[in-house]
Parts: sequence; structure tokens; C-alpha cells
Amino acid sequence: MTQTVAVLGTGKIGEALLSGMIRAGWHAADLLVTTRRPERAEELRTRYGVEPVTNAEAAKRADTLILAVKPQDMGKLLDELAPHLTADRLVISAAAGITSGFIEERLAVGTPVVRVMPNTPVLVDEGMSVISAGSHATTEHVVHAEEIFGGVGKTLRVPESQQDAATALSGSGPAYFYFLVEAMTDAGILLGLPRAQAHDLIVQAAIGAAVMLRDSGEHPVKLREAVTSPAGTTISAIRELENHGVRAALIAALEAARDRSRELASGNG
Repeated sequence: MTQTVAVLGTGKIGEALLSGMIRAGWHAADLLVTTRRPERAEELRTRYGVEPVTNAEAAKRADTLILAVKPQDMGKLLDELAPHLTADRLVISAAAGITSGFIEERLAVGTPVVRVMPNTPVLVDEGMSVISAGSHATTEHVVHAEEIFGGVGKTLRVPESQQDAATALSGSGPAYFYFLVEAMTDAGILLGLPRAQAHDLIVQAAIGAAVMLRDSGEHPVKLREAVTSPAGTTISAIRELENHGVRAALIAALEAARDRSRELASGNG
């Protein structure tokens, strides 16, 4: 790896990317980081051997800048970068709801921008990062982003018009599963199990089901049917889920998440 990459905003997601890049073969000498607090900067220098710099320095020195700040901080960050950033640098945004156009308007004309929506499992190298090219980004730029985010999970390339839908399914997706596990744990307690045992049973069931979905190649309906015996326990539970409109509620929930993502992208925070 010969390019210099700067991670601007090294919180949990930024640090996960940094760690993943180093494990994937990037040299610490080619990586720059920016932070708000000096103690955090020293922590990252000690842990990874990377060089902490200011945002202005990152703009001047890095070939690729990964903007991993909160969406509400993006405008201020771009104002800091704009005087120092030339159009031959690649800008990758990992901020939810921020469009490539929002960034392009605030930087030098022709600056390539790639928009990425990661989710929190990047913290355990099982993330899904949805990647879209801005109007000046080439296939080479997108591939470069895929190489970076591929170190912390899988990547999927989509048109930017599909980013709001991807945010609803993938960006917010882990929270739905946590919500389901929480509800099932409460049900286990109601049925007479200690909380710790109910939690362990459900988490392992979730892991096992996810691996089967990923590795078997089977449609989820077929996998569900394999567990659903005639007049058995599972079909009784499925009937109650359908009676309570769980399927319709999930669809409505994801539509609401998509709509909120659109609002954020349009600046209606």
C-alpha cells in the first residue's frame, strides 16, 4: 500500500476501520488520524503506531480522506478541509445521511467522493458497508473504498439513490435484531427460564440461524419450513406472529427508517 490515508474522526467506527486496514496489510506509516482530544490522539499513536494530525494537515498530506465524523459535524469539517484539499484527492464519507452532492458542493470542483454506509458490526469485522460513487468518482475510486471497508466485513455497491433503503435495512438493521433478542429474552423469563439462560439460548440460536442463512444458500422460507413440523410448536408460534401483524410491522418499520434517512439527507434533521 503506497497511498497515504487519513481517518478523520476516530471514534468507534473510525478506529474499527483503522484497525481493519492495519490487519489487511496497510503500514502504520501510511495512516494519519485526526481526533478532538489530545489524549485520544496519543492513545491511537500508542495502540497502532499511526500519526495524529490536524484536519488541515490531513487534507494537505493524504491521498484519501475518510470522513468518519457525526453527520451534524460534517459541514464544519468540510469548511476546514476546503482551503487545503485539491481535486485529485479521494474523499470517502462514512456519515449517515450525508449525500455525495453535499460534500462535492463544498470542495474543489471535480473532487471524487464515495459515500459509504457501514453498520456497527464493523467493530467485530462482520460489518456490511454499502458503497456508492459520487458524480466524479471512478470505478477505481470505488474499488479503493471496497478494499478499505472490506477489512471489517463485506461490501455492497449500489447506486446512491438506493442508499436510504440500504440504511433502513443494513445501517439500522442490527438494532432490529437486538430488539428481537430483547423481546425473546423477556419471553423466556415469562416461560420460567433465568435471564442468563434465556439470553444464551437466543443468542446461539441467532448465530446458528445467521450462519445457516449465509452458508447454506437456501431461501429463508425453506429453512423456516425445515423447523416447522405439522401441528407442532413452531407453527403455533408462527400463527401468533402472523395474527399480531409482525410481518406488516417490520415492513412499516423499514419504510419509516428509509423515510427518516431521506429527511436527514435533505437537511431536515
